[in-house]
Amino acid sequence: MLARVVLRLFDESTPLLVRLPLRLLASLLPLAAAFADAPSAPVRPAIQAALAAQVEAGEIAGAVTLVVTRDAVLHHSANGLADRAAGRPMREDTVFWIASMTKPITGAAILLLQDEGKLRLDDPVAKHLPEFAALRTPAGRPANLTIAQVLTHTSGLGEAPGSAAEAARTLADLVPAWLAAPMQYEPGARWKYSQSGINVAGRIVERISGMPFDEFLAGRLFGPLGMKDTTFFLEGDVRARLVTAYEKNRQTGELRPVPPRAGYEGGRNRPPLPNGGLYSTGRDYARFCQMLLGDGVFEGRRILSAAAVRALRTPLTGDLPTGFFQSEAHGQYGRNYAWGPGTCILKEPHAGLAAMLSPGTFGHGGAWGTQAWIDPVKGVAYVLMVQRSNFPNSDASVVRLAFQQAAAAR
Repeated sequence: MLARVVLRLFDESTPLLVRLPLRLLASLLPLAAAFADAPSAPVRPAIQAALAAQVEAGEIAGAVTLVVTRDAVLHHSANGLADRAAGRPMREDTVFWIASMTKPITGAAILLLQDEGKLRLDDPVAKHLPEFAALRTPAGRPANLTIAQVLTHTSGLGEAPGSAAEAARTLADLVPAWLAAPMQYEPGARWKYSQSGINVAGRIVERISGMPFDEFLAGRLFGPLGMKDTTFFLEGDVRARLVTAYEKNRQTGELRPVPPRAGYEGGRNRPPLPNGGLYSTGRDYARFCQMLLGDGVFEGRRILSAAAVRALRTPLTGDLPTGFFQSEAHGQYGRNYAWGPGTCILKEPHAGLAAMLSPGTFGHGGAWGTQAWIDPVKGVAYVLMVQRSNFPNSDASVVRLAFQQAAAAR
């Protein structure tokens, strides 16, 4: 419609005084075409209703949700508020701390280097970080940690003490703290979620590439994928679009705002933490998921090899029980899951949150309720962005269940 109006202003039958100069025509026609042709984001009413109910119930202040295939957005919408006190509505471009959803991106960074022949997942960590050659296990043996072990939470590496982590300004600053922390168990003997291990993988990326981790990701992943709002550092317009985080009062059920988690404030005085430092939007992260659904190709451009994508969804933890459903309260489903390089992999669906997913679905959640699942059997990915800090188990939240049930429904 707008394009036709603009063209009318140049029609010879239009009075001269209301015709526009040709120079202005050139600038207005692309704008008119954009307005005429820009598609509105598709919305699935069932997902909208499910998330609206969670907002109404006081579980969350708001949410952004997406369902995508390798080359299409099937659903993209925002519900509720990004800031309740200010009355700021949730928008499709609202920015979230995605926390541990950073981990699959770290795995992808390692696999980019494997694609180039610069490392292998079964390499000893000490091959690339010689400082680790002296590391000893609880039994006193050489640790000989592998890259695969640090990426799959099976290394036994100790966590950096809080004081050392707070003092660090770069990933290199954290290396002495990792080495000084006593190892927790013999490598490969068990699965235990490890923040230090994932951060070691990021430091390996820095050592091999010669670049800070954030710059490597910006150049090799975020730029090529068009993930313009994905960053470790909150600045400018990205900070202005940041969601407010909330926690739910256990007694009253009231949502109240909470500050950023210590160490993840998004400032440049902190390391770009590979375990959970990224901020992003739903659409940005969906682009990463679309690339994985496309076996490494996004919008006609190859980002990762098909072999690298297969590696991300291939279990490396054998028969070890893994993940966050290893309790009676959550069904003892540890053997239904495995871990790949920075990824959680569903081996067998189970009742509840995994019932609607296919075997081989992979992805990761974040501490404050975010989640992305990539289902290669169905050819779809589900992305949920919320920001609540104190779910008893964010992997088992009622919000995720409501979203996944509505998103998988036909």
